Amino acid sequence: MNNIFFRMYFVLFAFITQCLFAQNYQGGLSDGTLKVSSQNVPVKIYATTELTALDDFADKKTENNTLVILNKSNLEQDSYGYSSTILNKFKASNYQFFDKNFKLIETPVTQENIETFKYAVKSSRPITGSDSVQLKTPFKIWDPSTGIHLGPITLHFYSLMFIFAFGFGYVLMTKIFKIDNVNQKYLEPLFTWTLIGTILGARMGHVIFYQPELFKEDFWSVFLPISTKNGLKFTGFSGLASHGATIALIFTTLYYSFKIIKKNPFWVYDRLGIVVSLGGAFVRMGNFFNSEIVGKPVDPNSPFALLFPQQSSEYGLTVPRYPTQLFEAFGYVCLFVLLWILYRKTNKKYQQGWLFGLFFIILWAIRFFVEFLKMPQGKEFIEFAGLNTGQVLSIPFMIAGAVIMLYSKKFKITQAENEKPE
Repeated sequence: MNNIFFRMYFVLFAFITQCLFAQNYQGGLSDGTLKVSSQNVPVKIYATTELTALDDFADKKTENNTLVILNKSNLEQDSYGYSSTILNKFKASNYQFFDKNFKLIETPVTQENIETFKYAVKSSRPITGSDSVQLKTPFKIWDPSTGIHLGPITLHFYSLMFIFAFGFGYVLMTKIFKIDNVNQKYLEPLFTWTLIGTILGARMGHVIFYQPELFKEDFWSVFLPISTKNGLKFTGFSGLASHGATIALIFTTLYYSFKIIKKNPFWVYDRLGIVVSLGGAFVRMGNFFNSEIVGKPVDPNSPFALLFPQQSSEYGLTVPRYPTQLFEAFGYVCLFVLLWILYRKTNKKYQQGWLFGLFFIILWAIRFFVEFLKMPQGKEFIEFAGLNTGQVLSIPFMIAGAVIMLYSKKFKITQAENEKPE
């Protein structure tokens, strides 16, 4: 057992140490190799989601053997005029265009075909249509579709992950109520209040802690999934904060505990923590699909190095980074497994608050340590002793968890008391 803990601490130490020596990429260019038929051509790789940045790069005098990853956000039909002008600049600088399968595009850019352009390549030897082309990099490139297209409707993976989180949470809580012999009629209101608390709290938390300027610049986007800047546009909620969701859930669960199920709130929190652990993993997977909450730059040869061509410009240069979304998701899955085993195999569920306190300590410890590898989410409004906003906000929750575990001895109940009488 001691060896296992030693290895865990060693890996954690390695993560933190490596982030202190984050890599610098000159001009935001990464190194790769373009295999053209049997010839290996070293290339510099550039990617951005911003049209203005892409336009600036097109004006730069670059050496031969440069590859530009073109994003859908660069080449939307709505911005065809500006996008086509940029592509023509690249063409004038002797770039060749390819689709997502590295098939040479030799036809002129039109409004109908602009979204098929995926790569722009400038090489010392022009590539022909008969050449086979492959891109090889020491790091992985994460550039998936952000949703499932069903005609005019797109099911975004981020939204689907939220649906999965609440769907699996409902199924899991149903099983928990059956194990505890609690009437299922108390399940529906718990689901409703949890949904309200999570969405409203997460949104308000993000705006208050990370984007307070939205209250002035785009007020309605705070409460509705729209943007009124540059015209009315449906955007979905693009910013949700777990700290805000936690605070809101505490209050909605208090109401549910006292007014509806009439149990000690810690009884509800103990079981809700199990569900939230699994739900948090789904949410972070949604962030992964959206290429958001990315990590700091990392050595391209690191097994964790991942390039996110679709990442927002707020994170800086588009270069290989830590997949911190996956680190958090993995941690939350492990927390879920631990809590579920303790709930099913021990009597800790009768010590009201013990499981919840443990949940608070581990959940926010995961968040605290992964933050060392994350890029800031917007402006850091709270900083202390080198810690960022997410870390500072996590400390009170960890302390609260320890206090709750200590006082949970006062809230022990029997198995008979655990079951809701009817």
